[in-house]
Amino acid sequence: MKMDPALRREAADLVAATRALLDECVEEGLEAEVRATAGEVAATPPAPPGSSAQGESSEAETAAAPEVATGNSPRTLEVVRQELGECTRCTLCEGRQQIVFGDGNPNADLMFIGEGPGEQEDREGLPFVGRAGELLTQMVEKGLKIPRSEVYICNIVKCRPPNNRTPLPAEVSACKPFLDGQIDAVQPRVIVALGKPATSLLMGQDVAITRIRGTWLEYRGVPVMPTFHPAFVLRQYTEENRRLVWNDLRAAVDRSRN
Repeated sequence: MKMDPALRREAADLVAATRALLDECVEEGLEAEVRATAGEVAATPPAPPGSSAQGESSEAETAAAPEVATGNSPRTLEVVRQELGECTRCTLCEGRQQIVFGDGNPNADLMFIGEGPGEQEDREGLPFVGRAGELLTQMVEKGLKIPRSEVYICNIVKCRPPNNRTPLPAEVSACKPFLDGQIDAVQPRVIVALGKPATSLLMGQDVAITRIRGTWLEYRGVPVMPTFHPAFVLRQYTEENRRLVWNDLRAAVDRSRN
């Protein structure tokens, strides 16, 4: 279909005017802001005189336009939890009472990551509320003088492994996207990896926690301080182990505040 000569001239005039405006903006350093608009205008001929189609189209497009995400904002903890759903991605779902997602300040500077829920955590749906959790709470609140509610605590896997065994690779793999989502949502300044399984996952390789604890590492751009799991401290309850964990936690807090 051929365009009416008058409309063609009008379109050409509009393109010329737009290009002139673009040239002026380029001189003032505004090229990026108007080039897209200029291209859209140049590609769209004006509606015929007396027609209301142009206005109707504009209104319809405005009404139907979806909300556009920037793509730079991380998912919130609520969104990550919704994506996890009533997870059946691995066999751990068969023996759990409930999913243990995480607990604490969604904007915490300090994030603790353990390996998996225990029996009491499975019953209550909260991480670190058993004997190991009580010790961790004492370390945070009495030792570091930080309310537990001001840190964020979660585990590698969100369901209790049978007999509290170490999570298997397939179970870790199934939960890893949600752990990464939690880290991205909270955006902690420092992560404390509690024990060998958590540290091994974050480092992508098997590590010896007795050798690597107290050494600064990094995961997803976040500094990581590996230390002993509270359950290990309870089993090997010595002044030396308590001192080492205390030193690790103190270093993590100091770095989170700098």
